[in-house]
Amino acid sequence: MSVAAKQTQLIEDLGLIEDSQERLAAIVDRARRRPIFPETAKTDAHRVNGCISAVWVAGELREGVLHFQFEADSPLVKGLVALLVDLYDGATPADIAATEPTLLDELGISRDLTPTRRNGLAAVRTHIAAIARSRLQS
Repeated sequence: MSVAAKQTQLIEDLGLIEDSQERLAAIVDRARRRPIFPETAKTDAHRVNGCISAVWVAGELREGVLHFQFEADSPLVKGLVALLVDLYDGATPADIAATEPTLLDELGISRDLTPTRRNGLAAVRTHIAAIARSRLQS
């Protein structure tokens, strides 16, 4: 499934939750069911610069698509990062590099976040795009 199609699906699914606080709670809850990020992967190479919270995102190319793992020290940030990772996980590096996330704005999540959180999510997107671009050159 393309990133654009996944984004449409996530917007439709999460858009069913009308209350913005309930929607955010559902996003945070989804992140709790994620696999554990290995302590050994919490390296500077995987650390996302520009986040106030500690955030790590690692990507692995398998059979032409990227698979991501992540961790964050804040439940809210972890939920938001999980949303971005869910969007891009399993996509080709070219699709990831070419597709900007609009779901945060379309779901009204961005307007409920502090500027610091918005900047941090932009840094996560930049980090994911950099991983994708590095795999394009491989």
